[in-house]
Amino acid sequence: MSDMSDAGETAAPAKLKGIAHLFAAASYSAAGAQRLWREAAFRHEILAFFVLAALHFAVGSSLPVLVAALVLFLALVAVEALNTAIEEIVDRISPEISATGKHAKDLGSFAVGVMLLANGVLALYALILWFGA
Repeated sequence: MSDMSDAGETAAPAKLKGIAHLFAAASYSAAGAQRLWREAAFRHEILAFFVLAALHFAVGSSLPVLVAALVLFLALVAVEALNTAIEEIVDRISPEISATGKHAKDLGSFAVGVMLLANGVLALYALILWFGA
């Protein structure tokens, strides 16, 4: 039996199969969404999504642009979740300040920044189309 150093850690549960696996995976995803909601940056991104969605509808963005906006937003959410996971892991295994930990967190932040830029570029594209029409 392994030595568990944290009171909240337990042994890995047995692998589930079939429909039980599907429900367990959905439960883990929901827990991840709840954890991500505690991040202020994620809540700001949700707010920005609604603002940008209103902008897209106001300028009459085409269906392909709306789909691209949704896909980019979902990619942003995924990258934000991965960035939060990186931060959680770094804080757990390297609570002291280290160059490696800083690099990991900076790279995660950069990935989120790139996704924010991609979302902004698409919104700018929609505005350019609207003003050019």
